Amino acid sequence: METGNYSEVTEFFLVGLSQYPELQLFLSVLCLIMYLIILLGNSLLIIIIILDSRLHTPMYFFLGNLSFLDICYTSSSIPPMLIMFMSERKSISFIGCALQMVASLGLGSTECVLLAVMAYDRYVAICNPLRYPIIMNRVLYVQMAAWSWIIGCLNSLVQTVLTMVLPFCGNNIIDHLTCEILALLKLVCSDISMNVFIMTVASIVLLVIPLLLIFVSYMFILSSILRINSAEGRKKAFSTCSAHLTVVILFYGSALFMYMKPKSKDTKASDEIIGLSYGVVTPMLNPIIYSLRNKEVKEAVKKVLSRHLHLLKP
Repeated sequence: METGNYSEVTEFFLVGLSQYPELQLFLSVLCLIMYLIILLGNSLLIIIIILDSRLHTPMYFFLGNLSFLDICYTSSSIPPMLIMFMSERKSISFIGCALQMVASLGLGSTECVLLAVMAYDRYVAICNPLRYPIIMNRVLYVQMAAWSWIIGCLNSLVQTVLTMVLPFCGNNIIDHLTCEILALLKLVCSDISMNVFIMTVASIVLLVIPLLLIFVSYMFILSSILRINSAEGRKKAFSTCSAHLTVVILFYGSALFMYMKPKSKDTKASDEIIGLSYGVVTPMLNPIIYSLRNKEVKEAVKKVLSRHLHLLKP
């Protein structure tokens, strides 16, 4: 396509749900409340994990990483989205859009890998409890968390650069709430087959394969749990694993719908609502799910609160 007569795109306009102003107002209030819950819940969980020495284990190290990731992920999308809702000129600079895409795609990719790593940790803990301290030593679990971040960031950088170098031919109206890669690719006026191929490969590597590994891990975990003689032991194992599985279903379910559904199923409204689901709802529910279904976390919260209340007494 000839692009010489088109001006260079320097900014984008985010017009997602602009045809529903009442819905935008409702979503802005709802997202603000949920964002505050995300900040409070995940920050509290990180602080509890740091303060309670009993939680200095691989499982809670990964959980702390997940909470920090959720804070970063939502902070890269919700505040700019709230500004867009309140602003009459709903624009974002070219660089700002690229940075938002790098952050959201990178952190989302990291969470895919991290959830699989957490499943492996539970597999070793339940299926090989005697060897768990040897296998999941500090060096290994720190490296596993670090590689989760590295893989997510590399995927994000590659896909963002390959998208932002494409010609937009003056098209700068993004029919989405954020600079989401799928919405941006719809504006490109040249061949995007390479981008689609790389995105498909990345979706298989970062979504499908980790989900299969989680599924296989939990097949072995379930088999091991059923062989536990102690009712209390089975209850504790089920409680820990069910919390992780709930998070996996919420996150992977919405992510798979967004990135693996057939093109014929594209609907603007559903994309935006599903995007909010795994971009806002899941990070808000993570600390609640892990706290309510985890006896160790609840005991740690009580211990920290009682200690600080004791210090406040005259």
